[in-house]
Amino acid sequence: MIEINEMTPLDWDKWDAGHRKDCRLVARKDGQLAGWAALSDVSERCVYSGVAEISIYVDEKFRGQKVGDSLLEQLVSESEASGIWTLQAGIFPENTASISLHRKHGFRIVGTREKIGKLHGLWRDIVLMERRSKKTGTD
Repeated sequence: MIEINEMTPLDWDKWDAGHRKDCRLVARKDGQLAGWAALSDVSERCVYSGVAEISIYVDEKFRGQKVGDSLLEQLVSESEASGIWTLQAGIFPENTASISLHRKHGFRIVGTREKIGKLHGLWRDIVLMERRSKKTGTD
């Protein structure tokens, strides 16, 4: 059984400051921390107040066990309840499991951002995905 609860990390001040105070989830499976998900605002400008970037992580030993699926489903629901009308995600192109997961939950590929960041000294591309809510911000 996968149990999902809201969680605010206590000892990670930088992480805490960079993420919204709502829409934070942790997944536990068999009493172990299996993964987490959270949102970050994409801008401080009020016109983008309903747009957030998703961060989702599943511990390696729990991958393939529907933890990410449960987290993303709950995060979408909580984001809409919090007035978020667009979620966006940046995913490494080779992470096909994450791309498929996001597609399953209504995300679409917007494009590829080339050489947008460096990881271990190598330029990295990301696949940019977004999900527009059908419940929030539809006016």
